[in-house]
Amino acid sequence: MSALLRMSNIHKSFAELTVLEDVSLALAPGEIISLLGPSGCGKSTLLRIAAGLDTHFHGAMERNPLLDFGTGSGIGVVFQEPRLMPWLSVAENIGFADGRRADERWVRQLLRDVGLEGRGDALPKQLSGGMAQRVAIARGLYGRPQVLLLDEPFSAVDAFTRMKLQDLVIKLAAQYEISVLLVTHDLDEAVYLSDRVIILGGRPSRIVAELDVPLAQPRDRRAAELALLKGEALTALYQQPR
Repeated sequence: MSALLRMSNIHKSFAELTVLEDVSLALAPGEIISLLGPSGCGKSTLLRIAAGLDTHFHGAMERNPLLDFGTGSGIGVVFQEPRLMPWLSVAENIGFADGRRADERWVRQLLRDVGLEGRGDALPKQLSGGMAQRVAIARGLYGRPQVLLLDEPFSAVDAFTRMKLQDLVIKLAAQYEISVLLVTHDLDEAVYLSDRVIILGGRPSRIVAELDVPLAQPRDRRAAELALLKGEALTALYQQPR
């Protein structure tokens, strides 16, 4: 098994409603994959399964046994909302780990990495939405994961901030050699960030298309190749039942 994560023949139901049917994907070392699809198609559910937060499914979710996931899960998660604890400082939110003493040097490094050097003593209420999500990304990296799972983390910020955060994720993934699995509704975001775009659709959902993005980073957002791939993704999405 060369992949960091491998999900095989995933079936997921809620009571009598089947949400995912026969979904299989593998995340390779250093790879960025986007999960794209209409609302309610099970993208976030699939991410929760990958994170180990949902164990009630049929199929297999494997982590590479030959790779060092350390004492934790080897997986960091960033949610749609920052979910910061308002009574803790920025630094305390990043280093919060089941009451264990935080690695202060590593927290300071992460603050520099996400562009918040000197803001460690601030409270969440003093941050903009984009800054709060930078804290959430730093917290996702605190455990030094090999895989970072992102559940629409930029959907609540303005377009310019969104682009800055996208570029930040690309930089951090390369810097720390992290694989990324991203849930998004944004076509531009999917093709700009990813090595592969996996499109879910149908009822129940299954993989209906997979697009390779064979362009090196950094990428030009205006590149014709990205526009063509966006058109392919849009066609695959439009063909799905509403």
